[in-house]
Amino acid sequence: MADTEEPVSEGRRNFLRLVAVAAVGVTAVGLLKGGISDLIAPTLGLTSFPTLTIYDTTGKPLLYENLPVNSAEVYEFFYPLSNEPSFLLKLGDKTGKPLNITTGPTPKSRATGVTYTYPAGVGPSGEQCVFAFSGICQHAGCIPPSIKYYPPGFTIPGYSSSYVGQSGLIHCSCHGSTYDPAEGATIVTGPTQNPLPGIYLEYNATTHQITAMKQMYGPYIYGHTSDLTGGAPLGTSYTPITIIKTG
Repeated sequence: MADTEEPVSEGRRNFLRLVAVAAVGVTAVGLLKGGISDLIAPTLGLTSFPTLTIYDTTGKPLLYENLPVNSAEVYEFFYPLSNEPSFLLKLGDKTGKPLNITTGPTPKSRATGVTYTYPAGVGPSGEQCVFAFSGICQHAGCIPPSIKYYPPGFTIPGYSSSYVGQSGLIHCSCHGSTYDPAEGATIVTGPTQNPLPGIYLEYNATTHQITAMKQMYGPYIYGHTSDLTGGAPLGTSYTPITIIKTG
């Protein structure tokens, strides 16, 4: 007589279905969790602004006397995070004499109407003329060399305003936004609605070194909800200069 299979009860069928569904569910959750881990980058940033000595292109601390006045080349460095370009300026008048800006200007945001006090320039007595600003345009996020400093007397392509600053202007060629660096990077022409954020600097009268430190001024860096989040820390005690030749 042939062997016959023992019939599977309805209860056992339901139990097996539940086991199969549970196994699929566990696998799916595992895959989903892995996918989410891949999609969501870990939160990066800092809890406070770092104090970083600005280094020159030779790997040594940048000295005040080695930063040229009214340079049309971009002296770019990163601060406070590794994806936040900034530029350093030593401002002078149309004859090339360093300015002495001892009173902090008060730029105003057109977007919010907020006015804030920007610090005076840093440098030796009689030449407080060094400033640092975010190198990311506040209109659409363009970076150097699209946004750069034009010294006094330079022709700015596409610039139509009659406004002339004490020491040239910062202009973005992407959409025409213009800022006055001697007035805390206040807005000269739109479409930007915010001044450029500024970086607090310190000048050491003994060593002649320039340090970026403590805090920033003005609106948040473009594209960031905080100047201290959204990028990786530099991880050093210094931030090196890169000279971008603009031709």
